[in-house]
Amino acid sequence: MSKPLSKTKIVGHIAEKVGTPKKTAVMFFDELFKLAVKEAKGAAGKFVIPGLGRLVKAHRKARMGRNPQTGEQIKIKAKTVVRLRPSKALKDAVLK
Repeated sequence: MSKPLSKTKIVGHIAEKVGTPKKTAVMFFDELFKLAVKEAKGAAGKFVIPGLGRLVKAHRKARMGRNPQTGEQIKIKAKTVVRLRPSKALKDAVLK
């Protein structure tokens, strides 16, 4: 099984393909991250990356769970989570 690409390798690949310095590609990823956080924290709670998917803030309800070691039932609190929903184009490309 192969390992996923590291940030350094992704940045190097993008910089090579686009013809920009690696420093510029790193700045792009850092700014994209900051923008995604800002938008996801906002009122809409969403951020769309065209062609890849949508980052959404979702609420999980409180529920009953089970401690796997003892089998005892425990209450799991409600919380907010982040989900990345892949776009149709991404799903079609990866699953073909």
